[in-house]
Amino acid sequence: MGFQVVILTPDRIFKNEEAEELILPTSTGQIGVLKGHAPLITAIDIGPRLFRQGSGWVSLALIGGFALVQETQVTILVNEAVLASSVEVKKAESDLREARERMQQAVRRKEKVEATFAFKRARARYQIVTWKQ
Repeated sequence: MGFQVVILTPDRIFKNEEAEELILPTSTGQIGVLKGHAPLITAIDIGPRLFRQGSGWVSLALIGGFALVQETQVTILVNEAVLASSVEVKKAESDLREARERMQQAVRRKEKVEATFAFKRARARYQIVTWKQ
């Protein structure tokens, strides 16, 4: 038996499922969570999130937020969550290419911040559709 994972976006409960293991993209690197993990609150960076249910892994992209880790539940509050099944590979590739170009062409500080955010979002979407178990 694992622990409960609840992912909340501004408009809905995105996921509410049991998992055996969880890997989160935090602002300081990835963190692995198992049942009985020490309680903590962490910032979630833009990136792929993996969770194991039985012997299979599920990947999705988290777009910024926070996670509250408790012994039997992880609650994740994010701006956006994207399932790999909802992203087309070719679209993810072209979005990543465009975001990389936009980031390289950004001159002003605001443009650089916005371009970096768009690049991280596009990279996360690309990573979840190209990730292999």
